[in-house]
Amino acid sequence: MTTRRTFTKLLAAIPVAGLLSTGALAQDMRDITFVQPSPSAINSFPVFVAIGEGFFADEGLNVTVEAINGSGAVIQALSAGQAQFGRPGPGPILAARSRGVEVVHIYNVAARSNFGIAVQEGSDIQDIEGLRGKVIGTGTADGAEVGFARNVMSGAGLTAGTDYEFLTVGDGGPATAAFLNNEIDAYSASTADTAILNQRGMAVRDITPAEFGRFFGNGIATMADTIANDRELVEAWSRAFAKGHAFALDDANREAVLKHLADGNPQEGEDKEFQSALFDAVRSKTISTSPENGLGWYPAEVWAEWQDALVTGGEIAAPLDDLSAAWTNEFAAIGNAAASE
Repeated sequence: MTTRRTFTKLLAAIPVAGLLSTGALAQDMRDITFVQPSPSAINSFPVFVAIGEGFFADEGLNVTVEAINGSGAVIQALSAGQAQFGRPGPGPILAARSRGVEVVHIYNVAARSNFGIAVQEGSDIQDIEGLRGKVIGTGTADGAEVGFARNVMSGAGLTAGTDYEFLTVGDGGPATAAFLNNEIDAYSASTADTAILNQRGMAVRDITPAEFGRFFGNGIATMADTIANDRELVEAWSRAFAKGHAFALDDANREAVLKHLADGNPQEGEDKEFQSALFDAVRSKTISTSPENGLGWYPAEVWAEWQDALVTGGEIAAPLDDLSAAWTNEFAAIGNAAASE
């Protein structure tokens, strides 16, 4: 594996090149780039497992991973041709399509909501209504966590800018500092963000109503032009990714999986106990809500709910002309077939 470090926008990139398998010659390999909205290897664990196990190499793909700041930046990189695949959230996908950016979700990674609104353990705030007049921190200004929080708040009849405020504070240490300095009353966090806050000594608890668990989170995306003009690439990616996902779900492979994740992000691998616990938390969110359809499957009805929430929250002016064009299950089916062989 080769590793180099570059910088993009606000966050350092963490490129990881795929290993060559015995079945793939170097001259046959195609270089592609995958962009993720944070540096965490655990949040994108199927990618790093597929790299480490040689599943991408078996498909003739040499994958470089780069971390940039939030779903908006991921979509921008895809639309600019700087990457072939990325892992943005559904809210940013729909917002981008409302602006004419033809980005498409092809695999539902976070099949169960991997976001929640958290408050400090000792806070008097017990529910969403308790956030009226309060400030909610977010990691990025336009990431998936923002759309999720708007959705939850609008469900309680609360409107951003009127009943509460968002404040972009970053994640990890900056989020901890924002709590300590009383800049924020709550934080819209991913499963990984919450675990990191707790590990840093900032004990938090999730006050998100249980019914929002159906709102899936970040998934694999590519551009419609890539699907139309380079379908073999999308199919190859989907086969390798699904194999990595299935491999990581098998506890018999746990030791190998955690090693691949540490290779992808050495900092996450320094504390083995924390790495293991975080992986369990993130992995649990990727289990399909409809097992009969396999991994990576999108429920059409929840896409409609996501769209309704974005319209209500003012993030998009009106429903899309064709919501179904924003996502597809065909490549998840291809991936599942390959993973089951």
